[in-house]
Amino acid sequence: MTALPGPLAADAEGVTGRLAGLVKALRSHGLRIGPGETVDAAAALAALGLTDRERVREGLAAALLHQESQRAVFDPVFDLYFPLGVGGPVDRSASADRSTSQDRSAEADREALRERLVAALAADDRALLGQLAREAVDGFGRYGSGQGSDGWSSHQTLSRLRPETLLARVLAALRAGSTGEGPGAAAFTDRLEPDEIRRRIEGFRERVRAEARRRVAERRGTEEVARRAVETTADRLDFLVAGRAQLDELRRAVHPLARKLATRLAARRRRAAHGTIDLRRTLRGSLSTGGVPMRPVLRRRRPARLELVLLCDVSGSVAGFANFTMLLVQALHDQFSKVRVFAFVNRVDEVTGLLARGSADPAGLGARILGEAAVTDWHGSSDYGTSLGEFAERHLDAVGPRTVVLVLGDARTNMRDPNLPALRQIAGRARRVHWLNPERRAQWSTGDSAAYAYAELVEMHECRNARQLGELIARLLPV
Repeated sequence: MTALPGPLAADAEGVTGRLAGLVKALRSHGLRIGPGETVDAAAALAALGLTDRERVREGLAAALLHQESQRAVFDPVFDLYFPLGVGGPVDRSASADRSTSQDRSAEADREALRERLVAALAADDRALLGQLAREAVDGFGRYGSGQGSDGWSSHQTLSRLRPETLLARVLAALRAGSTGEGPGAAAFTDRLEPDEIRRRIEGFRERVRAEARRRVAERRGTEEVARRAVETTADRLDFLVAGRAQLDELRRAVHPLARKLATRLAARRRRAAHGTIDLRRTLRGSLSTGGVPMRPVLRRRRPARLELVLLCDVSGSVAGFANFTMLLVQALHDQFSKVRVFAFVNRVDEVTGLLARGSADPAGLGARILGEAAVTDWHGSSDYGTSLGEFAERHLDAVGPRTVVLVLGDARTNMRDPNLPALRQIAGRARRVHWLNPERRAQWSTGDSAAYAYAELVEMHECRNARQLGELIARLLPV
């Protein structure tokens, strides 16, 4: 059982302030936490006490979070506001393996720490792993000059310590200690141990990251570090910088987001079906009440569902944005009378059938499109002008007066002709054309971007993450 630091545990007012700071930091990363959840968290703290830090962590997580995926943000922020310790290592003199001689080389210190780390990983001693993480940051993580430097780097610590190279040594230590367990136990150990040891090593790496963040927060301020050094939730991460893990998490969120958007669109459709006031018929009816319009008469609407056309750049870094949007629209297909999807790099091909067939395997959508659709010519660079021209020439029949066209791409033409007349021709046939650009607005029309040239013809919107995408679809699509 690990208690919180003495000064923190003894200061009830400080605990209240840290809880408020924790909630504020989580909100800044997009977690929706209201007053009710905050009150529940305070009640959980009062009930749990501060003697067991991990119990406090789980209690606050249960009170404040709504999804398991939010733990990736919550855990590092919790470590900043409810740290395990204050200052440097808790007890660097406790180990008999570390020499106190002043002339010992840094390489010897590193090897001694690695030896102790092997033993701690083999025994899965979490208390010792936490202590070793603190010693590692203290010994190898400082950068800058002088003892007052506020530079602490987990990357520098881990690159010097290289815990990922200890797998074989930890396995050897485990097997040396299990020689008398019999052949059945040894066979089970052979199957289980490598993945388990990798998990323990990754846990140690995360302890090092948390310790480095804590050290920096003590000098620079907890609020600043919580805002800058903690990764945000996947739905707020820019499509253009999202890694594979974040994109996989976004794909899992497609259907919940689609259900939410479908509910919003259905509600808007119900409201729109009531129609607007028919002023002439309302005034005519008011003659029977002395000219007072007691019973407004509405123009009844029978809105037909829209047709939706997606025109998606699937090249390079924008492919993740296009793939996620295609999956989201496919999940929303019941809200439209027809959905057609076209992909391009420097040629255009319809991929509606590929999208429908591949709905059970969303992770491979991009590879299927590039492998089965004719979206590239002799080179693999984006060519918006040629692609728009080919769409206007071959697929313009997909666009009609009830069609909303969504163009997905960064509008970077690689210094080729943007072909504005082709986009003007598409916009002239469609009910509405919206261009969703995953780049920041400040980068539009820099370098080879033709964003502002296209924005003169159609509405262009900054759409950098999944949250913005959901809000835009809910707001822009008419009913």
